[in-house]
Amino acid sequence: MIKVYSTPACAYCVTLKKFLTEKGIEFEGIDVSEKEEFLQEMVDKSGQMGVPVIDINGQIIVGFNKEKIVKLLDIKE
Repeated sequence: MIKVYSTPACAYCVTLKKFLTEKGIEFEGIDVSEKEEFLQEMVDKSGQMGVPVIDINGQIIVGFNKEKIVKLLDIKE
């Protein structure tokens, strides 16, 4: 399961979700601006307040680190 913690105003979040969608990768989008519990869940996992944060089967990536995402998901470029 892939979770993407983001906010609507974050350009990197939009780019990340577009990238995953274009690659056919399913993910759960979690808007941390909607509920305090979503934000707290993200902070507990990542130790970070900034978005995006991606949880790929327990592996946490902070920011849109395309190289790490491609490697973890074994995406062919």
